[in-house]
Amino acid sequence: MNGYDRRTPAACPRPAARESLYTPVQVVELDLDEPGRLHAPGGLGPVDPVGRVLALVRLHGHPLGLVEATGTAGDPATLRRALVEAAHRELRVPSLSTATPAARPRRTGPPRVPADSPTVTVVVCTRNRPRLLRHCLDSLLRTDYPYVEVVVVDNAPVDSATRDLVQARYADSVRYVCEPLPGVARARNAGLAAARGDICAFADDDLIIDRGWVSALAEAFQADDRTGCVTGLVLPAELDTAAQAALERYGGYSRGFAARSWSLREKDGDPLLRYSVGRFGSGASMAFRTGLLRSVGGFDPATGAGTPARGGEELYAFFSVFNSGHDIAYQPDAIVWHRHPRTDEALERQIFNFGVGFGAYLTAALAHRPDMLADLLRRLPHGLWRWQAVHRRRCAVEHHDGPEPVPGLGWRELQGLLYGPFGYLRSLWHQRGARIGE
Repeated sequence: MNGYDRRTPAACPRPAARESLYTPVQVVELDLDEPGRLHAPGGLGPVDPVGRVLALVRLHGHPLGLVEATGTAGDPATLRRALVEAAHRELRVPSLSTATPAARPRRTGPPRVPADSPTVTVVVCTRNRPRLLRHCLDSLLRTDYPYVEVVVVDNAPVDSATRDLVQARYADSVRYVCEPLPGVARARNAGLAAARGDICAFADDDLIIDRGWVSALAEAFQADDRTGCVTGLVLPAELDTAAQAALERYGGYSRGFAARSWSLREKDGDPLLRYSVGRFGSGASMAFRTGLLRSVGGFDPATGAGTPARGGEELYAFFSVFNSGHDIAYQPDAIVWHRHPRTDEALERQIFNFGVGFGAYLTAALAHRPDMLADLLRRLPHGLWRWQAVHRRRCAVEHHDGPEPVPGLGWRELQGLLYGPFGYLRSLWHQRGARIGE
């Protein structure tokens, strides 16, 4: 979430007992090269957690998967051993002799980055959340990649708090840009216009960013000139509340721990491959070749949080890049940690917005590419059948073991999907009214 949505959600049962039944889970990192130490997300710490623990397991810094264990006060060694044992039991942990190139040891110290490596601009869009922004920037500026610039886009601010923070704390390392009109798509476009790097990456202000995030994105672009967009792994920064755990069970933002790519040159079982771009990744962690993103028009300003469309701006960008003939890659080494909605109300709103954003994106895609309507209608029946299968699985997940779920999340997402086209049209109407009023 980007701090753009301030609407009051529709009423829904909120039993107080639900939270009381939930046991918070502390999220940590465990690198099997250093099994005697746990770190907080983003490599911060070290920490010695007590109670339920969810650990991202790494080998030589590369993510392998997630495991759980329970720790007791005064006995951190037992917890660490339990997590290591769970990793070897539940995950595929390659040995040094059989490790793939992606899992081989990293060099100690800063990585050796060739002088001809691409320059990267990281755009962080924010709105009235200076405290979260400070944590995000502190983690981002720990990057191990030398050719990077950071641009903060302050979107429709109500005061000078964000500008003051950047000028006081980051004057030598961050450029400040103000986008006066609300909407995350407008903010992303302002950052894209200001970018000087060969690659333009986007991060939300509610993230903790891994030290190797920029390096992993840049390496994925260098690996294949046909790649126009790279997305990364998004994990929960905290699971303190039942709502945060419910979002993870519902699907969260993660796309798994296996690197992969998509191309229109390859045949895929999904008839809606060129349209179902949500599989590619999340707007919380994405990067594009700067010139390419500019050439396809950037982000549609009628989409995204802060508009009646509520989302979909990253999906439209994925669609534009993919259907221009460029590949999209998913690189799980590019890790960020996201602060999920903490309350049931915020969770319900987020799930509804997922649906709205997807419906708005499809409407935007057809508005910009009406020539694709016939193709979409031809593929739609089979594609909707596949979507319903996924929808049914998500609804079943709501009743996974754990605290009583927020009722009707799957239905709320479907409602959002149906509303999405109207949200996009409302957004266009608002923009037209704003232009007339100028």
